Amino acid sequence: MTGAALLRVVAASKTFGKLQALHPTTLEVAAGQTTVLIGPSGSGKSTLLRMLVGLVRPDAGQVLFDGVELGPATVQAIRRRIGYVIQEGGLFPHLTARQNATLLARHLRWPAARIEARVEELRGLARLPPDVLDRYPSQLSGGQRQRVGIMRALMMDPDLLVLDEPLGALDPLVRAELQDDLLAAFRSLGKSVVMVTHDLDEAAFFGQRLVLMREGRIVQEGRLEDLARSPADPFVTRFLHAQRPRVDLGS
Repeated sequence: MTGAALLRVVAASKTFGKLQALHPTTLEVAAGQTTVLIGPSGSGKSTLLRMLVGLVRPDAGQVLFDGVELGPATVQAIRRRIGYVIQEGGLFPHLTARQNATLLARHLRWPAARIEARVEELRGLARLPPDVLDRYPSQLSGGQRQRVGIMRALMMDPDLLVLDEPLGALDPLVRAELQDDLLAAFRSLGKSVVMVTHDLDEAAFFGQRLVLMREGRIVQEGRLEDLARSPADPFVTRFLHAQRPRVDLGS
């Protein structure tokens, strides 16, 4: 079930030097909804995503999380309510998988029994064998590293899960398997999810709502069927048909 907006972007914009990476943009993410940002390289989707987790501050406008503006005074507390996943999991190479997954919990001095119980719960969700957790990232496959990264993102039971091209570096078979497992996890947890991908097929697989971007602007939002049947701009049709061999757009 989806609910009221957990996350709101209000007329937020960002410039890097002479590049307008994000024009004034407004977006809402409902509680319990999966939103996928999609578009070509340079469309602004990664800038927008990093703005949502406080890694990039808007030059103008606001990002509101559960009604609280994301800013210097609030960013640390809000980040603990957001799980963030990047390609390859972003694991620290000198820590084991278990140590990576439990890093923040240990920093916050959770009791050992609580940490172990949470690790076992997430290990089952991530479908990882027990022995994997005692290996270092260099000893893991790409898919295993990504699963550990997802465990770490979920460790604090966040309200929002943010994923930046999480499966882009995986081979097709591993990627398809992890897509199935991730979708099952999203459905069982009922969390709000924002994901960035270049892949329209993947976006349609995960997204209850697609947000198509171009040159720092949102061009159209909706289901894949909405974009295909009622494109808001000729670019929407061009973008969809560029990936038509892999995506069923209907007749």
